[in-house]
Amino acid sequence: MSHNTTEVLVGGAVLAAAIAFAVYAGQTTGFTSGSRGYELEASFRSLEGVTVGTDVRLAGVKIGTVTGVALNPETFRADTRFSVLEGVQIPDDSAAVVSSEGLLGGNFVEIMPGGSLGYYVPGDEILDTQGSVSLVSLLLKFVSGGSSSGSEADSGAGN
Repeated sequence: MSHNTTEVLVGGAVLAAAIAFAVYAGQTTGFTSGSRGYELEASFRSLEGVTVGTDVRLAGVKIGTVTGVALNPETFRADTRFSVLEGVQIPDDSAAVVSSEGLLGGNFVEIMPGGSLGYYVPGDEILDTQGSVSLVSLLLKFVSGGSSSGSEADSGAGN
């Protein structure tokens, strides 16, 4: 009889852990039904590393999530929709920038607030945008620029 009680208790603990994990995952990814907000749009030259579900942050704090990404066939830019938490007001001269968490981290959309007294309303488009910068192209520029300046410094030191 005690053997069955132990199995039931262990099964209940596993089930409770699974439910707790599901709730945590839902809150972390923004799939909870309680997250209300409004949608804004932006058009980027490059959205490398940004997909649906990517964080939207203001001052390092998550204020929303990317809800849609599509290529505009006329402008060849990435049209993006994202939700912003209700109660977060963004000045209407703010910029949207694709930022990186670091060399190994992912990208996110960062809102750089402006100083305007007006605010974006649901459905507005952020016109001031900056796309992602490719780390590979930056490294290539650094390597090619570093090798030519290094050889000039070596030849200048010998004279």
